[in-house]
This record gives sequence, structure tokens and C-alpha cells, in this order.
Amino acid sequence: QVQLVESGGGLVQPGGSLRLSCAASGFTLTNYAIGWFRQAPGKEREGVSCISRSDSSTYYADSVKGRFTISRDNAKNTVYLQMNSLKPEDTAVYYCAAARRLQTYHSSSYYPLAPRLYDYWGQGTQVTVSS
Repeated sequence: QVQLVESGGGLVQPGGSLRLSCAASGFTLTNYAIGWFRQAPGKEREGVSCISRSDSSTYYADSVKGRFTISRDNAKNTVYLQMNSLKPEDTAVYYCAAARRLQTYHSSSYYPLAPRLYDYWGQGTQVTVSS
């Protein structure tokens, strides 16, 4: 059974850090690109970052660029999202997703954080940034 499980969410003060993990079971993560998404109450799902399956090239949404870092540990079949300098507007449920075919470049006709490109989704982990 193909499954993605997120962990590492929680409550953190503004300016703090969290590291989210996305663990895969039932399939080999090295064969997939992985994306992180988030959804705040009353808002649409938003792409945060993604990492390719091959050369570990990455892409970040402007809202998190310079603060978040995506990485993968293929030996542990896990992808991480290190989140620093967290802001209240980062509060959301964070999801990881796996894509069989994904490029990490962005053009006028291709956006690597489009949800339709992803084949499998986790259940999400809550991140709350509040004092």
C-alpha cells in the first residue's frame, strides 16, 4: 500500500523553526519527486516547495524562499522541510505529495507546484505559528 506520512508539526512562536518529515512506505521515494503544500483555513491549497527525484534540484514559492529548505535522505526514504523564521501566516496544515514525473523549473506554461502533477498525498500535519 502506497502511503506518505508527515510528521514534525506543532506550535511554535514567530521567528522559530520546525522540521517536517515526509516518510514513504509501499514505494521507493527515490523514484518520485516530492512536493510540500499547505492549506490554511478558508484558503486554497498552496504549493510551498518541491525536490526532483534525480539531481535533487529544488523549487520554492516566493512566500518561503530564503526561509524554508527542502531536502531528501534516500537511505531513509524520507524528505524533509526545514522551516526557519516562521511567521503567523505560515500557519496551515502541511502536506507532502509524490509525483512520478516532475521538473523543478518554472515557466509561463509549467508550474512545478501545481497539485494536479502529484500522484500520491499524505494526510497532513498541523503547523501553528503563534505567540
